[in-house]
Amino acid sequence: MTVIGFVVPGDIDDRSVPSGGNVYDRRMSTALGANEVAVAGTWPTPDGTARRELANVLAGFDDDATVLIDGLVACGVPDVVAAQARRLRLVVLVHLPLADETGIEPDLAADLDARERQTLQAATMVIATSPWAARRVVSHHRLDPGRVHAVPPGTDPAPLALGTDCGSRLLCVAAVTRRKGQDRLVEALASVRDLPFSCELVGSLRRDSEFVLRLSTMIKEHGLADRVTLAGPKTGAELNAAYAAADLFVLPSRTETYGMVLTEALARGIPVLATNVSAIPETVGHAPDGTVPGILTWQFADSLRRFLTDEQLRDALRASAHARRATLTDWDTAALHLRDVLAELEEPACRR
Repeated sequence: MTVIGFVVPGDIDDRSVPSGGNVYDRRMSTALGANEVAVAGTWPTPDGTARRELANVLAGFDDDATVLIDGLVACGVPDVVAAQARRLRLVVLVHLPLADETGIEPDLAADLDARERQTLQAATMVIATSPWAARRVVSHHRLDPGRVHAVPPGTDPAPLALGTDCGSRLLCVAAVTRRKGQDRLVEALASVRDLPFSCELVGSLRRDSEFVLRLSTMIKEHGLADRVTLAGPKTGAELNAAYAAADLFVLPSRTETYGMVLTEALARGIPVLATNVSAIPETVGHAPDGTVPGILTWQFADSLRRFLTDEQLRDALRASAHARRATLTDWDTAALHLRDVLAELEEPACRR
């Protein structure tokens, strides 16, 4: 397969704002040996300078080149993308539909949704990061299902987490934003403060400063400041240490198109407590014996109380998580899947 272009956000390697989308882009770009170009800008609503830079980048690729573009960059600027859509084989990678980000004004959400539809309809191919996300993109944007492919991320093998003897160490890894739902988690933790626990909230504090301030206030008002920690972003050894110490991984998201942190937890044999919404049930999956390696629910308070007080439940969930880790797809396999999907574009009939 020929070398492809890969256009990614300018902050792809910024450790202060880590994200699943950036990790996916970095791992896939490296595995493909792509001609990567990072374009700075306030995507998906860039200024004129960023728009012109993107236009110049796309114009610089040879005719008929396969060019993968992160949807955060592409989907807000359909005019820039469409201008090159006949000349290039453009593949838009949708990590999260733009209008699904919570907390944005309705008028802006509607505008971004319309722009995204135009972009995806102009693209040669669309890639989503889960089967659920692919189905949603097809139905919502009225796309030909044959042009939309699901290519889930991989997971790195990791040692089993040691946790604690009493099962009281909770971990959430996600950017602190309304969509990730840490406010719902804090409310649930307040309802079980009669029980012993600690909870570390790991993730960027720069994505939604207003929400971070509100969450910090909630933690103090509920008297949880000594038990719930806003730890900020962690990567590498620091993040590995946070996972190694956890008994339960919690992800209270309002929506997810995949949820890479869930498989990162399961790779360490950590059971999960997550919202039963969108792609999360697919991502959590089942152990070979059919058991679910966690609790999928909207009732976080009740589920936390059960986990913290029921040793048999903790043991059963941990056993299921240990079994599930053996079935996870690694990054090499995920990258091979992406390579195979992109190889379809080598057929002349695939050009728009």
